[in-house]
Amino acid sequence: MPRLVVLTGFLGAGKTTTMLAAGRLFTARGGRVAVITNDQGSDLVDTQLARDAVPDVGEVTDGCFCCRFEDLADLVTDLLDTGRADTILTEAVGSCTDLQATVIRPLRARYGDRLTLAPLTTIVDPARVGVLDGDLGYLFDRQLAEANLIAVNKSDTLPRAEFDALLDQIRRGYPGAGVLGYSASRGEHVDQLVARWTGEPPRGRDVDLDVDYDRYAAAEARLSWLNQVWQVSADGGFSARRWAHVALESLSAACARRGDVIGHAKLAVQTPAGLIRMSVVAAGDPPRHEPAGRDGPPVARATVLVNVRATCPPEDLESLVRAAAYDADLAAGAAARPGPANAFAPSYPRPVHRLPATPARP
Repeated sequence: MPRLVVLTGFLGAGKTTTMLAAGRLFTARGGRVAVITNDQGSDLVDTQLARDAVPDVGEVTDGCFCCRFEDLADLVTDLLDTGRADTILTEAVGSCTDLQATVIRPLRARYGDRLTLAPLTTIVDPARVGVLDGDLGYLFDRQLAEANLIAVNKSDTLPRAEFDALLDQIRRGYPGAGVLGYSASRGEHVDQLVARWTGEPPRGRDVDLDVDYDRYAAAEARLSWLNQVWQVSADGGFSARRWAHVALESLSAACARRGDVIGHAKLAVQTPAGLIRMSVVAAGDPPRHEPAGRDGPPVARATVLVNVRATCPPEDLESLVRAAAYDADLAAGAAARPGPANAFAPSYPRPVHRLPATPARP
């Protein structure tokens, strides 16, 4: 029976990297894998990245899975009817919660024995634990509270003893969930994560999450979204990697000076030599390059897709991205021409379904 995996977790936790690492493992074992990406806007960097790694990719745009449930269901139904996949990997918007009631149970009710639902998995970045406060901290806590499985990513970013202590802290704080650590970027213990998804379904975790939707909505609205396409060119050629690095570095530093939280800032740079992806997941952090490596030969032009979520008004976010592109132009000796910016604060979450837990049998 086909299996569907829903990943949740705060912005920047590494859900896409996890999804693709697991997808490669399933494929290596002879599986047929499909991926479904999701975010509040359109023109998703994650979709471009997924299409570069997995042949069967769909996306749900302009809203979270819970508010655009029928779009998700249409993609799942097509995959089931055509038999193209035996494993469907999905990642929800990083500012969503209450997925047991609004996504997992409605999927189970719709598909019955046509589809197996893996344990709802919340991906965690160790750097976010204990840092987010106010409504963002509340959202982060609710994402962990509803998880069947809490998967703490980026194990390579902390000393072993410190990482193990963090796992123990999470186990004490959320005793009803399974907890494991891994590194998606290095592929370490991804096999253990996959084993949890393909094992027996968890028992005793189908409970109604207590969610204050006003606080949830406030957290969503605080994180503005922007997507935009820039055409960058230089007659004598320029370094696309340097342009992207300086743009993200400038944006990261500007947000740090303002005191803004970056949920994620992602660039997908398409050049004749291939796709470059860079990201920043915390204000003040340096950009991370995927793939890592040295600069390639100069190019005459590149198309840059920008996705950013940060705690500043949409008009400020648009100005910050424009200033970052200007800094990158100066550093790389190029000229960037912007396309229309889609910048907004997400609206109040209004799920299509919100099903209560099934009472446990005596």
